[in-house]
Amino acid sequence: MGRMAGRSTSGDSTARDRWAAQIAALDDDARSARSRKDPITVERIVDVALQLIESDGFDALTMRRVAAALQTGPASLYAHVRNKADLDDLLIGQLCTRITLPAPDRANWRSQMLDVCGQLRDQFLRYPGVARAALAAAPSSLDTLRVNEGMLAILLAGGMPAQSAAWTVDAAYLYVSAYSLEASIRQSSGGTANGPRLDKDEMIERLRMLPTNRFPNTVAHARELTAGEAHERFDFTIKLLLHGADETAP
Repeated sequence: MGRMAGRSTSGDSTARDRWAAQIAALDDDARSARSRKDPITVERIVDVALQLIESDGFDALTMRRVAAALQTGPASLYAHVRNKADLDDLLIGQLCTRITLPAPDRANWRSQMLDVCGQLRDQFLRYPGVARAALAAAPSSLDTLRVNEGMLAILLAGGMPAQSAAWTVDAAYLYVSAYSLEASIRQSSGGTANGPRLDKDEMIERLRMLPTNRFPNTVAHARELTAGEAHERFDFTIKLLLHGADETAP
């Protein structure tokens, strides 16, 4: 810098003006970068909606909040998404794109069905309360229907009659949604509607305090009634559903 200061340059005034223009252009570029926005698309709307659900829960999701996150007005969203119900359907469809469907295998159809249901459960649990959207209406997203098709194919490959397979898919989807919603509610509340959530030992003790003349089986089997770690109950219920559907098939 010292050597530069000692030099004499012809046209100092012109060079200084050019230098000042370059500096001013830096501010112009910064303002231009701030003013440029990525176009609003269905994909961006869905991505932002999922981010909001992951951080604040499904109940906090509104079209207005999505619009604010995208730095636009709610009216801009309606060119891409008809209403909140349409957005809900798109959300479930997006989660269904993450489900890996196996090639149906007659020898392993039960484990394949359990795996698909588990994948769906894990997606619903990642976004607290989003399972409510799955329960709200019949799916119209092709991505959601892809998962329905995959589960139906697994059950048919296992030899289940078409009607039983169709109803089993519906029952499994409903159970996964209800299980995930209940888990999300418990996690968000940190307890129950009537107070703090009881730990297992406390629940067992309370059940054992019941009068045995009225609740003999509950008192005797309090530990069994409260048993189950992680998703053991989930796996048990899906297996029970599949076994029962197979047994009751005409």
